[in-house]
Amino acid sequence: MINKYCIIMAGGIGSRFWPLSKNNYPKQFLDILGTGKSFIRSTFERFLPIVPAENFLVVTNAAYKNTVLEHIPELKPDQVLCEPMRRNTAPCIAYACYRILSQHQNALIAVTPADHLVTNEIEFHKIIKTGFDFVSKENNQEALLTIGIQPSRPETGYGYIELHEGDNPLGTVSAIQGFKEKPNLERAKEFLAAGNYLWNSGIFIWSLQGILKAYHKFLPEMAEIFDGGKQQFGTDQEQKFIDSHFALCENISIDYGIMERAEKRYTIPAEFGWSDIGTWGSLFTHAGKDNNNNACKGKTYVHNTKNCIVNVEDGVEAIVEGLDGYLVAYRDHSLLVCQLSNEQHIKEWVEEL
Repeated sequence: MINKYCIIMAGGIGSRFWPLSKNNYPKQFLDILGTGKSFIRSTFERFLPIVPAENFLVVTNAAYKNTVLEHIPELKPDQVLCEPMRRNTAPCIAYACYRILSQHQNALIAVTPADHLVTNEIEFHKIIKTGFDFVSKENNQEALLTIGIQPSRPETGYGYIELHEGDNPLGTVSAIQGFKEKPNLERAKEFLAAGNYLWNSGIFIWSLQGILKAYHKFLPEMAEIFDGGKQQFGTDQEQKFIDSHFALCENISIDYGIMERAEKRYTIPAEFGWSDIGTWGSLFTHAGKDNNNNACKGKTYVHNTKNCIVNVEDGVEAIVEGLDGYLVAYRDHSLLVCQLSNEQHIKEWVEEL
């Protein structure tokens, strides 16, 4: 385990979950499902049987550093890496990888978002261990692996991984044919029917040397920026270097920047009860419901109402009458009422507000 590391990406604000998720307290710190644990705490505990606590790095905004340490007190302050600005996942991951380079040049790394749901952790551990075993082999040092999820419905909210046609059994490493953007419903139905498409979970596993080589090949300008600070990583000069150079990095995702260009890219088809809980609709799928298919949280009274989410913070009372297929959410003096079918517009409404 000593050479296994986990990078948790926790810099987003989850604006699609407004008004619960806001700049001052984003989604990864919320217990939206009522499990008694925040998303980031659950993510940490999920990887802890595989990765020792001292080998975790959380990449987040400086404003959230103390909150991260409150939720994961097992971490030391220098395990929380602070981005001076949001710059997408490629710079975020590069930052953490160069920190790891200052500690362990032969590390194996898992990268995960902070805010996903996994319901079958036994199967999850099996898949992650399979991934680590694969990238640890000498002839797979340059392999870049992402976890793919066996689709259960024609989902339009996820990107897809295309496999080569043929047998791609669950739990077995498979070569990736290509990546597909979030599809419309008709295209998503075609992917589901074809049988060789997976949801892209955004969870990655690779060797440190393999991903650094990919940065130098596919994002050479970004690699050059971080190479210039090699001597500062792991020292008291690291934050100063990051604060002055991070903005120079291209704003690009790891998917666009590296995974879609790489030759040695692989996936493991998996099914461990995964969801990114990225929208109110995905929350509705996993939440407990009453006899009228309402998912209610907080002190609420619903009458002649069905197929709704009603979510209010502690200390607030809500009465909802006569609605079908609506979202009603209140937190921190902010109220949202909209049709669940229109929730994809929440992010743009918040920006307009």
